[in-house]
Amino acid sequence: MFTGIITGVGRIVASHDLGSSLQHGKRLTIACPPGYLDDAGLGDSIALNGACMTVTSLDLPQQQFTIDISAESLAKTTGLAQGAQVNLEKALRAGDRLGGHIVSGHVDGVGSVSFFGQVGESWELRIQAPAELAKYLAYKGSITVNGVSLTVNRVHDNAAGAEISINLIPHTVQNTSLGLLTAGAGVNLEIDTVARYVERMLAAGATPQKADA
Repeated sequence: MFTGIITGVGRIVASHDLGSSLQHGKRLTIACPPGYLDDAGLGDSIALNGACMTVTSLDLPQQQFTIDISAESLAKTTGLAQGAQVNLEKALRAGDRLGGHIVSGHVDGVGSVSFFGQVGESWELRIQAPAELAKYLAYKGSITVNGVSLTVNRVHDNAAGAEISINLIPHTVQNTSLGLLTAGAGVNLEIDTVARYVERMLAAGATPQKADA
């Protein structure tokens, strides 16, 4: 489990095929900021741009680690090519602060940046979300974009799904890879876990039972 509070920005420095067919995935090597991996171990979970991955090897002197990613995960995520900068977050530990919102590290879909520009002291980020995610998006609701916990400021439903508007403060732009986004870029989206369960309950016809007085 994660919180959507980015703890470092890394870079994918190598990408190797795990086989010769399209059904094979890749092994990625990620370089981290100095000291980032000092408390990491083999088998730990680290989210890359919001996608939960397992550490398969560690090179502490070089502050690098590797992960193996399946062909399915590659097809359903974006921003994990060699040379890309990626948002990093280690899995939540008991006793850690829950500074963002509950994030599973499972990407629900890929959105497209429709606008990214400075407005006053902040930046506005608009994302076109696919139709299958539109019903989970709400004003002042939470959403994870490339691993970052953010608040939806506006939702505009359209034929392609829904366009959401998000305000980014300077700290977020400067300390995550979101500051590198441009119009047309793809982003990994994870909907709020609570919204997922509410939709499931409504689809099943379940409603909360009012307690007897």
